Amino acid sequence: MFENLSDRLSGVFDRLTKQGALSEDDVKTALREVRVALLEADVSLPVARDFVKAVQEKATGQSVTKSVTPGQQVVKIVHDELVHVLKGDADPGALKIDNPPAPILMVGLQGSGKTTTTAKLAKRLKDREGKRVLMASLDTNRPAAMEQLAILGKQIGVDTLPIVKGEDPVAIARRAKTQASLGGYDVYMLDTAGRLHIDEELIAQAAAVRDVAQPRETLLVVDGLTGQDAVNVATEFDDKIGVTGVVLTRMDGDGRGGAALSMRAITGKPIRFVGLGEKMDAIETFEPDRIAGRILGMGDIVALVEKAQETIEAEQAERMMKRFQKGQFNMNDLRGQLEQMLKMGGMEGIMGMMPGMGKMKNQMAEAGMDDKVLRHQIALIQSMTKKERANPALLQASRKKRIAAGAGMQVSDLNKLLKMHRQMADMMKKMGKMGKKGMMRQMGSLLGGKGGMPPGGMPSQAEIDAAQAQMSKMGGGFPGMGGGAALPPGLSGFGKKK
Repeated sequence: MFENLSDRLSGVFDRLTKQGALSEDDVKTALREVRVALLEADVSLPVARDFVKAVQEKATGQSVTKSVTPGQQVVKIVHDELVHVLKGDADPGALKIDNPPAPILMVGLQGSGKTTTTAKLAKRLKDREGKRVLMASLDTNRPAAMEQLAILGKQIGVDTLPIVKGEDPVAIARRAKTQASLGGYDVYMLDTAGRLHIDEELIAQAAAVRDVAQPRETLLVVDGLTGQDAVNVATEFDDKIGVTGVVLTRMDGDGRGGAALSMRAITGKPIRFVGLGEKMDAIETFEPDRIAGRILGMGDIVALVEKAQETIEAEQAERMMKRFQKGQFNMNDLRGQLEQMLKMGGMEGIMGMMPGMGKMKNQMAEAGMDDKVLRHQIALIQSMTKKERANPALLQASRKKRIAAGAGMQVSDLNKLLKMHRQMADMMKKMGKMGKKGMMRQMGSLLGGKGGMPPGGMPSQAEIDAAQAQMSKMGGGFPGMGGGAALPPGLSGFGKKK
């Protein structure tokens, strides 16, 4: 979503950080470019103007221009101001659903993803917070809207209110309230009807439901691709009904993301969640400091760790750690690692979250490195017999031809995979000799410095360079990336066919 903005800003800051000393004019020129970048990203004019003004006041003082690393100081000020724009002055805290049954009212225009978001949120409350949730559809206008919520409820294992034909939305809301109280539910979610645009009837209906249910939270679902109009919709709904938070959907799209940056500053309402795809688990809490880090190309290590925790099972990780400590690493282990990378969002997803790696994504794309490469390598491993996977030393010329043909690949591709496996096996043996603590230290040094991320979550350029230098010492280089930006150890077998 924020790719274009991120590219523009990183270009501006690259020029700033390369300069030894900064004059006030340098800062002003850079901020003028920042303002243009924000406006191009569809951020509203008043927000962009205030943002640049606030940064300029903080960035033109003696403390910045006379500091040892003025460029880094300006980047830090922009980062902090970006967090402030996204977060506002007060932290909204968790959803207010402590007194059961707590009603949550979902409102928004048609096609913004209300019904899907209702189900996603219900699944999240059930899985993460152990809540008993009841969903009720109040959409009597759209054909099959109620059935859609019932089907989604079955998929995610959440109860839905039985459908009674001919009932009006207020009666359904009353029935949901009674059912939630009698059934011992913690939360009940009311999915209201939408329109193509805001009209009196829509507002009156939502207000009537609000008066009956008296919701603890009223969440406005807004399509993230609608740009500035999303902010107007939020303002209108807040004036007429009263909104406690916003959910932005389709944030995995290629829109310019300006709505997210303007929403909090103009409406004063917090963005609670962002929808990142069509699957039922594709919803994340909106974390302003982490989003700001991603926009400025600083990565998001926290999200990377969370993703890893979600996709790696503890027992499986423990089993692998024991094997690695003994120096055992066969093709089954390599396949597990490759599948793990795909689950965590593939090459691009992982690189985007690692500090300082954002810029390498383009170089990787140019060098022919994408998730297809991972899938091809998994296909090659699946083309082997069980014995061959457990002991790759068996692979002689005739076996190699059979395996390559079985996966629809060339023998040269298989040779690259075997080379990568050898390098990774050697590295595992070395790390196994270090013991558990040594392995952790090694991982820490790869992520930049002794303690991983420095305070405030912002790695300095020196630390990023050190991490990349560490990588280039340990693993093979990669075509088209220069010496300092090599891949992590053992991944030198990737790339386009010669």
